[in-house]
Amino acid sequence: MRILVIGGAGYIGSHNVHALAERGDEVVVLDSLATGHRESVHPKARFYQGDLRSAADLDKVFSENKIDAVMHFAAYSLVAESMTKPLKYFDNNVGGMLSLLQAMARHGVDKLVFSSTAAVYGEPKSIPIVEDDPKDPTNPYGESKLIMERMMRWVGEANGIRSVILRYFNVGGALADGSIGEDHRPESHLIPLILQVPLGRRPHISVFGTDYPTKDGSCIRDYLHVMDLADAHLRAVDYLAAGGASTVCNLGNGQGFSVLEMIEAARRVTGHELPVRIEGRRPGDPARLVASSDRAKAVLGWQPAAGIEEIIRTAWTWHQKHPQGYGAN
Repeated sequence: MRILVIGGAGYIGSHNVHALAERGDEVVVLDSLATGHRESVHPKARFYQGDLRSAADLDKVFSENKIDAVMHFAAYSLVAESMTKPLKYFDNNVGGMLSLLQAMARHGVDKLVFSSTAAVYGEPKSIPIVEDDPKDPTNPYGESKLIMERMMRWVGEANGIRSVILRYFNVGGALADGSIGEDHRPESHLIPLILQVPLGRRPHISVFGTDYPTKDGSCIRDYLHVMDLADAHLRAVDYLAAGGASTVCNLGNGQGFSVLEMIEAARRVTGHELPVRIEGRRPGDPARLVASSDRAKAVLGWQPAAGIEEIIRTAWTWHQKHPQGYGAN
């Protein structure tokens, strides 16, 4: 198949591009490089630098390539920033989805795999979270993703665009050889923040709250290896290619890991002490966020393979080889 990957120069997008290219698909990437890195794009992929909100940019890509399906990763995703700059998130995320759906309808492309988020659920009413649980986002980022999901539903009914929406929480790790990995600027994700300590880029790792009702008092989150996530996206596009109906699937590890467990795993992997500073709770941090992936397992045949040590080990390989990220080594 010829797959268009929107946001294919970003962290998750670039790993999906790699997985697609390595299995023999033809891959076309559209990325503005606002947050992505050109160096992360697989050499076999055809790359276009452009804005998802631009009809001209999209028409160029669709006209020059007979696209069979689209994977969409191009969304701003910083929760804290979305609280202070909601219009930026609605413009880029919702505006980008509108532009993409219009272009797909114009060019007769009817298969879309969307990288969504469990942030659409807001504060969970029960754990593990299942797909039909209430959606009540607590920030503009989650709200924008929920709006995008609803747009896909209605356009799907009217224009025949079938979709798989994949909702997940935390993603970590990298390719095993350390050739591509995670490089956000600024960095806000736990695993790379932990690994900045043994790299000498920060003196300690902060833990925000150790008085939650969990086994060790720190927050529990759901972590997936980025290549397990890529496997789910490939299975989703294959499901649509086989004629599958639109569906929504959570992706989760099924149990969750605490912040302190992640730090201890990083100590084992890196061999470094990793000093910890206990801070106060951050407002709005739920004690436990874990998603059920039973539907993904049943519908897509997906099963995560990597545990937390493998996630951290591959991330450590990347960060050791690229301590300053892309283009700085």
